[in-house]
Amino acid sequence: MKKINTSPISGAQELLPETQTVFNNLKQKIERSYHSHGFLEIETPSIERTDILLAKAGGDTEKQIYKVIKTAESADAASQALRFDHTVPLARYIIEHENDLNFPFKVSQLGLNFRGERAQKGRFREFYQCDIDVIGRGNLEFAYDADVISTLLDTFQTFSLDTPVLARISNRKIISGFLEAYNLTAYSNEIINIIDHAEKVTPEQTKVSLEELELDKKTVKKILDLIELNGNRSSVITALNNLGIENDLFASGVAELDQVLYLLESLGLESQITADLKIIRGLDYYTGTVFEFILPEHKNIGSVCGGGRYDNLTKHFSDKSSFPGVGGSIGLTRLFYILNEQKLLKEPERELIDYAIIPVSEHEYDEAMSVAQKIREKNHSTTIVFTQKKLSDKLSYSAKIAKHGIVIGESEIGAKTLKAKNLTTGEESEINIEVVSNPEDFWAD
Repeated sequence: MKKINTSPISGAQELLPETQTVFNNLKQKIERSYHSHGFLEIETPSIERTDILLAKAGGDTEKQIYKVIKTAESADAASQALRFDHTVPLARYIIEHENDLNFPFKVSQLGLNFRGERAQKGRFREFYQCDIDVIGRGNLEFAYDADVISTLLDTFQTFSLDTPVLARISNRKIISGFLEAYNLTAYSNEIINIIDHAEKVTPEQTKVSLEELELDKKTVKKILDLIELNGNRSSVITALNNLGIENDLFASGVAELDQVLYLLESLGLESQITADLKIIRGLDYYTGTVFEFILPEHKNIGSVCGGGRYDNLTKHFSDKSSFPGVGGSIGLTRLFYILNEQKLLKEPERELIDYAIIPVSEHEYDEAMSVAQKIREKNHSTTIVFTQKKLSDKLSYSAKIAKHGIVIGESEIGAKTLKAKNLTTGEESEINIEVVSNPEDFWAD
């Protein structure tokens, strides 16, 4: 028989139970945090029509999506694909359910996405993305930008990491207005791309890349000076205003950045935020506030969260209404991989079942199932060891998966009290399985 490769496909995460518990715990903390900030959870299909997914896509996106092949309908094989993010499905969802939603619509999405890009360390083809967005109809107050950022900061606080998180915040209108003011809009894409990669190369390489656009030295210096601005609200806003740039878009970006930083400071988050003009976000649909979270003591791992504001979520699907929004996303699979590899997570605690019911032989199976059900009714996790092995082997196995073991043989059948053995200490106690509903009163007198 030919040996089949049983390893998971490249780019897919597969965890042992104790590690899966830690992953699930992080996911649950994210869910609870999002909910506590008033975000309503939705779930869109993981399979979408291909034309929907590619409506806003560019570059190599079409090559990266996983197409769904329906073998019974081969002619329609390329019409559906797995979603690669939550943004496009959310845009479709807004159009489909517009009349049933209350705006501003605060929404969260936590689920698997799929990208057929080259798998590499910390980058996955199948991954959990945990998004929050606030969508307005016609307009959306900029206070929601601060709302999203503060929600994500609070979420990271629930992880109990041994290292701080820092939100680096900027506004795309600042760079766009700057380029307008200096008649550089023809170079916008190239300059923004250079800024977006500035932290991945040396300052000299960034300078050389700008000079290769045949910009004069004064202009190059002005760009470099701009993107070096970072720090607290007062210092950065003052520095931006002192540049003397007379451009409405630039002024609007500075005012919006000032407002967002002020609102976050009013929540006492000064130590967790900084204005940083290097944050530009490569995605072309961000039009205002942009942000990325880092772990300052572990800068080498890069961004652990990001997002920003966009003018119109649904522009690729409808021109009927404008839906401005702001959102952020935690890439949970990548984040977990990084935190686990850097040993920034607490050691996983072994998750044990409360009780293992151990029938001596198959003759006690029915009684074991009855006892297990009664214990479950009292909100205790319970399993039954259905194996034809020696009792010592059953107890040894039970000690690996459960806190307590209850042996059921002929003498225990029909008894109202049974002996539960602590599988760590060996201590035995009697439990009354008939009358007690409160776990604190579970143990018999």
